[in-house]
Amino acid sequence: MTATSLNHVSICAPDLEVAIHFYRDLLGLEELPTPNFGFPVRWMRVGSLQLHLFQKPEQIPTFQHLALTVDDFEAVYKAARELGIQDNDTFGHHLYLLPGQNVQLYLRDPSGNLIEIDWPDVTSLDPDLISEIRPLPQPQGQMNLRSTLFLPK
Repeated sequence: MTATSLNHVSICAPDLEVAIHFYRDLLGLEELPTPNFGFPVRWMRVGSLQLHLFQKPEQIPTFQHLALTVDDFEAVYKAARELGIQDNDTFGHHLYLLPGQNVQLYLRDPSGNLIEIDWPDVTSLDPDLISEIRPLPQPQGQMNLRSTLFLPK
């Protein structure tokens, strides 16, 4: 047996309305019909996948996160900066360049969940934004240099 795809990711959101607003307005997710589980749950579309938001009083993990690819990295970056939700604490900075020229932006949603925003090609970004990106501080070996967030389709 082999898993063939990722269907959804579930995260906690103590205030579902605030979470729905955040994911819809900042990242363009679409709310979906959701079954009644006997406690508050909301489903959202992320491309062909889903994000499930659970209203549960859970401790938000520090490093556990979901990663989203967007169609306008610079717009999300600017909005995150204006909202003051960039996360500089978890990994030491909010904006990193990975091998393969991939870019990662870390931010926190209103519930405190860590969100990673991914972009495939740093060279397509505005030079002012590029100046804020840091390379990973750890040495990268030959295997590391072949890594990419974006697998061939």
